[in-house]
Amino acid sequence: MTDVDRVGRRGRPWLVVALSAVAIAAVTTAGLLGWEVRGQRSVADAEQQAMAAAQQYAVILTRVDAATLDANFAAVLDGATGEFKDMYSQSSSHLRQALVDNDAKADGTVIAAGVRSATVDTVEVMLFVDQTVTNASNPQPRLDRNRIVITMQRIDGRWLAGDVEIL
Repeated sequence: MTDVDRVGRRGRPWLVVALSAVAIAAVTTAGLLGWEVRGQRSVADAEQQAMAAAQQYAVILTRVDAATLDANFAAVLDGATGEFKDMYSQSSSHLRQALVDNDAKADGTVIAAGVRSATVDTVEVMLFVDQTVTNASNPQPRLDRNRIVITMQRIDGRWLAGDVEIL
């Protein structure tokens, strides 16, 4: 065996180790980047789903008819969760009486919406809602322009309103 053969054999293990280290680093980097992209996509998906649910819910919240209050209230409670659901449930009897006494009707339309903040399970959505309101005292429709922030929470695969704030 010559000196060249001995050097070649000794040099090869270092080459294998170096190439292995580079390969491991490349796979690790690709995995981390993939994980980060997946997380960003999950938040983007949550934003999209929650915003669509918030827009539908805003219409439910702002569409009221004294003649169909049971259905209105049931729809609001079905889309709610947590403290907001409890608060709405407790205050609905007072609200019901006021709506019936005034023969109130309202119809809301979402004009614009955007996400204020988001995680994969909680999304805060700001909505601009035009609401046409009539009642026994004012039978001519009046337009109310509302800004509403709804905090949507993913509960068992459904996006529900955990908090509603009218600005």
